[in-house]
Amino acid sequence: MALNEEDRLFDAYTVNWLHLLARWAHILTGAAWIGTSFYFIFLNNSIRPPDNDQDDGPAVKGVVWMVHGGAFYRTTKYDGAPQKLPNTLHWFKWEAYLTWISGIAMLALIYWGQARAYMVDPAVADITTGQAVTIGIGTIVGGWVVYDLLVKTLWTRPKLVSVIGVTLLTALAYGLSHTLSARAAYIHVGAVIGTIMAANVFFNIIPNQRVMVDAMLAGDKPDTSKGAAGALRSLHNNYLTLPVLFIMVSNHFPFTYGSAEGWAVLVAISVIGAMARHWFNLHEQGTKNQWILPAAVLAMISLAFAMKPADRLPAEETSTAASAGPAWSEVNAIFQARCVSCHSAHPTQPGFPVAPLGMMMDNAQQIAAKKDSIHERTVTLKTMPIGNMTQMTDEERAVVDAWYKAGAKVE
Repeated sequence: MALNEEDRLFDAYTVNWLHLLARWAHILTGAAWIGTSFYFIFLNNSIRPPDNDQDDGPAVKGVVWMVHGGAFYRTTKYDGAPQKLPNTLHWFKWEAYLTWISGIAMLALIYWGQARAYMVDPAVADITTGQAVTIGIGTIVGGWVVYDLLVKTLWTRPKLVSVIGVTLLTALAYGLSHTLSARAAYIHVGAVIGTIMAANVFFNIIPNQRVMVDAMLAGDKPDTSKGAAGALRSLHNNYLTLPVLFIMVSNHFPFTYGSAEGWAVLVAISVIGAMARHWFNLHEQGTKNQWILPAAVLAMISLAFAMKPADRLPAEETSTAASAGPAWSEVNAIFQARCVSCHSAHPTQPGFPVAPLGMMMDNAQQIAAKKDSIHERTVTLKTMPIGNMTQMTDEERAVVDAWYKAGAKVE
């Protein structure tokens, strides 16, 4: 039975509220998880030999002195495990689990639940919504399986794992960008990375720690190799943090995923982020390195210049071309047919109870005020209409381009 307009609006409104709550939870739990990760990596990197004036015992590997919030703190790291467990032992796991759960909830609500709008782009690949969702879910599961097998096979060769990992990331980004919509390709690469990080905690770090704790509770000596295996996965998570954060924020910057070679941009910024993280790790260890951070900054600046779209026509050429520009009535007819179903005070497109980002194109004044953004999204990046649901043609995009370059007149 077909839904009436009120039912559609109510459904979309409910989805938007669920999306808001899931995103809020994702940010909160993600901040807690990333903060914890950064803090413990800092502790490991900053450990120094115990103080001579402290009775730490032979099991102590090192200590860290800190000052924060008007108080002094001294954190001790044990070589394997302490002589006995304290009465209260804090675990760090729910931050990771809830970050992943809230992230998958957003994927299900927005991308898988509205695959026609957010995942399928006929200009990229002729696939159905079911196929798109299957590819998305399969990629997430397969990504973890491949990564886990890689680490278990080559865990004694971390540099080789890194090289293979970047190669696989490149292949994944390239493959998804030629199968799903640009935005969906980015977010699913992020979902693969986030799943790897959360699964590292669930399947490796916490179980290995549990084995060590259980051994101590039984009066046995814990197997320190379990701790080393968990530490390796934790270090991987540390290097993956900045790439996954970039993918999260890229959703708000269409010039990244919408660029001609968006997959290459994703890989490049991910590598740059990992480089920056490596510099901080070395810095915390007291290792001086003069080139990694400047190289990362230079690489980011170079990428920005390489991605820059062609400039507008010079002012004199724009003036000359104005007389040859398309009529406003022709351009407006395109906007009304392809854009206003979403970008209106009263959207008619199912799934959009309000205009995305509050951008409305109901009249000439609203369109003129947003002409730069309209041109960027419809012509330069071709990321709008979203999923090209309204089937804007290349010929229509060319008309919009000519209108914009002729001065974007609305009369």
